[in-house]
Amino acid sequence: MESLRVIEQWPVPTAAAVVVRGRDGAVLGAHGPQQREFPLASVTKLLSSYAALVAVEEGVFELDDPAGPPGSTVRHLLAHTSGLAFDEHRTMAAPGTRRLYSNAGFDVLAQTLEQASGIPFGQYAAEAVFQPLGMAATRIDPGHRAPAGAGGVSTAADLARFAAELQAPRLLHPSTVEAATRVVAWPGLSGVLPGFGHQRPNDWGLGFELRGGKAPHWTGAASSPGTFGHFGQSGTFLWVDPVAGAACVCLTDRDFGPWAADAWPPFTDAVLAELAD
Repeated sequence: MESLRVIEQWPVPTAAAVVVRGRDGAVLGAHGPQQREFPLASVTKLLSSYAALVAVEEGVFELDDPAGPPGSTVRHLLAHTSGLAFDEHRTMAAPGTRRLYSNAGFDVLAQTLEQASGIPFGQYAAEAVFQPLGMAATRIDPGHRAPAGAGGVSTAADLARFAAELQAPRLLHPSTVEAATRVVAWPGLSGVLPGFGHQRPNDWGLGFELRGGKAPHWTGAASSPGTFGHFGQSGTFLWVDPVAGAACVCLTDRDFGPWAADAWPPFTDAVLAELAD
């Protein structure tokens, strides 16, 4: 795909991108080093959320099991509505009343899964998600200050496999993925989308950030409202656009900043335009 060559013009030392078709998981285009490992930052939340949903289907715990502050559940933690602060185990609001983006909430999610399963979170994620999908280079660093929320390391090639799974699930029932990527958890709550300011509403799925009508946003003007995914402060993103029938992964080794907010939306629009053609 010619649109992927735009990453050569980005002000980053290294970038890798890949586009994956939904119906069969075929790689439609790839550019840059596909096997290079990059820190994922908050794109890790997609992997952690998927592991948590596998745990739900396996009966390790339930979405409505208590977890976090009083009144909070596993579902609250996944949807960033537990009331926990961004990076502190401090309650800022009653559960279900505000969309407070929280790495601390994913810490608690991981601890809850560990206690319920008796397996370290990184190991559980590897056995439940990475190994079955052949993501041999992907791991969650237990030494990271927020491992489940931002401690992932992966490659474009591995995340292409994950992007295929998101579009045609094998590890989860398709209805589980559909529910996790739609506005079913406290719709209409406002909140801050990191890097892009206050959003009304700031709708979220279960671990998946939802495009909806948010503006500004890190995806494109042509992205469908049903687009879901995540970006990371390490200069990474993964989106799935169900209308386009494809997903895009992009990894860089420069932290998110104005350069990314300027470069990513037109890049996404170019990818979508080429897919449409």
